[in-house]
Amino acid sequence: MEPVMILQRPDANIRVSVREHDGPDALIYFGGNAEDVSMNLPNFVERFPNHALYLMHYRGYGGSEGEPSEAAIMEDAFALFDVVAKRHSRIAAAGRSLGTGVAVHLAAERPVSRLVLITPYDSMTYVAESALPYVPVKWLIKDKYESWQYAPAISVPTLILMAENDEVIPAESTQRLYRLFKEGVATLLVIPETRHNSIAYSNIYWHALTAFLNAE
Repeated sequence: MEPVMILQRPDANIRVSVREHDGPDALIYFGGNAEDVSMNLPNFVERFPNHALYLMHYRGYGGSEGEPSEAAIMEDAFALFDVVAKRHSRIAAAGRSLGTGVAVHLAAERPVSRLVLITPYDSMTYVAESALPYVPVKWLIKDKYESWQYAPAISVPTLILMAENDEVIPAESTQRLYRLFKEGVATLLVIPETRHNSIAYSNIYWHALTAFLNAE
């Protein structure tokens, strides 16, 4: 049975899959929509041997209590960081797809050491508008995850991993987010011959990710 930490919030208990490890380095991971983040644990354990690992299950998923919303998930993310910061002095944040919006906002509000964004977007509204161009989604969508607001405030090394043939996140959405970072902060790497859900099958992807997070 996988190790689990329960993050106690005022209105819910949030489940976090963990790999405990002594030392300064930790990685907090925020997954995609309805992603079972615990499935990443074996790969992360192998590839990030010197990191403690914290993979947060969103409210309503993976055994976490509560109703998911952008505001509630962000408060959970801040609370998790604050708990991890009592144990580790260097905390990297990583997000995939939906989770990139959580990771960007966290990095703008908390002193993360590094930031990884896998198939990110500048705003969930833009993604929805691209998929449904004739529907006024900006008036309908509740959780907007406007990463464009937070990117300019980030100054730590940031790696953006983009799938060449992403059929979910428009390329322009990722590129617009990249251009909002201060010069020299973010690196954009397009992973060739990959799609939104196959990017993690690429050796190029894993090489870039491990080199970035394991760098001194």
